[in-house]
Amino acid sequence: QVQLEESGGGLVQPGGSLTLSCRTSGRISSMDGMGWYRQAPGMSGNLDLVAAVDSGGSTFYSDSVKGRFDISRDSAKNMTYLQMNSLKPEDTAVYYCMLVRYYGGVYHHPTGVPWGQGTQVTVSS
Repeated sequence: QVQLEESGGGLVQPGGSLTLSCRTSGRISSMDGMGWYRQAPGMSGNLDLVAAVDSGGSTFYSDSVKGRFDISRDSAKNMTYLQMNSLKPEDTAVYYCMLVRYYGGVYHHPTGVPWGQGTQVTVSS
């Protein structure tokens, strides 16, 4: 079974930077891309996709993070990263990584893969 483990979160001042890491284990299809989702405080059950990289290397960024976040993937090391720059208080959330596939104009994540614990990012002065 695929397992996901996020790390790298923390407390950072507005304008600061953080790099999140995601380690995957288990069998992953070559068709799978990787995405970073976040859950803002008080938004239980509502996960927003903020960045993704598909199996072909194409990337997606939500409007709220475009130009500030950068997703990268090292398939050989089973690692995915999210470089976050110019952080804002509204970026405060728990961040999760997940497998994704792009079809029908939308990124989808598998329902049978359990979510990791996530990593807390807090942007505050």
